[in-house]
Amino acid sequence: MTCDEAEVLLHALIDGELDAGHTRDVENHVAGCSRCAAALRDYRELSRMVAETGARYTAPVALRQRIEAALPQPKAVPNRRAVLRGFAMGSAVSALAATGLVAIVLRNDDVDRIQSEVVSAHLRSLQAGHLTDVVSTDQHTVKPWFNGKLDVSPPVVDLTAQGFTLIGGRLDYVDARAIGAVVYRRRQHIINLFVAQTANTERRSARIDTVQGFNIRHWSDRGLNYWAVSDLAKDELSDFGEKFESAMRSPR
Repeated sequence: MTCDEAEVLLHALIDGELDAGHTRDVENHVAGCSRCAAALRDYRELSRMVAETGARYTAPVALRQRIEAALPQPKAVPNRRAVLRGFAMGSAVSALAATGLVAIVLRNDDVDRIQSEVVSAHLRSLQAGHLTDVVSTDQHTVKPWFNGKLDVSPPVVDLTAQGFTLIGGRLDYVDARAIGAVVYRRRQHIINLFVAQTANTERRSARIDTVQGFNIRHWSDRGLNYWAVSDLAKDELSDFGEKFESAMRSPR
């Protein structure tokens, strides 16, 4: 384990969020690394001081009201029955509904609403303790964790050598559906890669938009929709997406 990998996991170690294997790996590294051992002592001392002083700040109600008023209001979702009425082949619609794909087909065009939701999910993840359900820099640990939790397990690619460190994954909710979020770090910037199944198996080229100050790179490939969300500059987020897509096309 390298110092960069250990640094990602130190806070999780203090909070008791690591499994036994990763706890052992971090503790073994710290035992032989004076730098990481010092960092771990500092983090523990800081946690102790915060706990003892009871440091807590409650935002005033007026602030919450101003924030809620500034957030974009969700757009109305088209009435599903009205949309389905336009389909001539009812049997085909029924078959799609049985596989859960109708919701994806009907809602896939509502780009603005979906983008607003993935940004909201990204912001939620930045709150303390919300970023990862599974903490690991190993793609072979993160990928199996999703098995059985979602209809389709999101692909997990290790891009550490390319400058984007895998730090874990979690379950999130977008468009009232559970989806996978694979989490990366670029310096001090977090990248959430949201992955959801789509009925369209054709590849859709990437586009980048900016919503509420966050950049979103969205593309589709092999029946999956991807949204990479971060406060990274557009060129760096594009670089991340291109490296991810390139790794997916390479034999593994």
